Amino acid sequence: MAYCENADVKTYLGISEAGDDDLIDDLIDRAQAGVEIYTSRKFEADADTTRYFDAVADVDGALLYLDEDLCAVTSVTTDADGDADSLTQNTHYITVPRNITPWHALKMLSSSNYDWTYTGDPEAGIEIVGRWAYSTTPPDDVKHACVRWAAYLYRQKDSQVFDTTAIPDAGVITIPQGIPADVEKLLAPYVKVVR
Repeated sequence: MAYCENADVKTYLGISEAGDDDLIDDLIDRAQAGVEIYTSRKFEADADTTRYFDAVADVDGALLYLDEDLCAVTSVTTDADGDADSLTQNTHYITVPRNITPWHALKMLSSSNYDWTYTGDPEAGIEIVGRWAYSTTPPDDVKHACVRWAAYLYRQKDSQVFDTTAIPDAGVITIPQGIPADVEKLLAPYVKVVR
């Protein structure tokens, strides 16, 4: 799904004609891809997917570190490559951080009788099924950043020059700004910090 709709961009641009709908849809896709590249995050998950984790390399004591944002858990299985054990949230493990999404780790409760284990290959030892994204629907400011970026791209089609514009008599050289400054400010709090 897209972070914003065709109608959102058209309303922002103040246009109602349907002639450029395909172009606007394409620009929404490009803007969304730009948002994801800039922030190193996916902001929407409308279906479960399965990811596997290494029961040695991705584990530090009780903590299982995730490689992507996780916003909803359907199932967690330890020893997925052997005698699999299904774990229950708040009975066997908790999410980290505890009360907000996205989650970056799962922590085995000290009262649990389970560990992050494997039988044959640690690389396939842990299986998590869930929604791998920042949230199930994008936050409003991310949606607006996508609308604004798509509108910016749409307006470029009417620009005479896409690279550098020089007006030697006036001593002016203009260079395109890349990502609009207001979009960068909207997205700045969401940029993933990789350690």
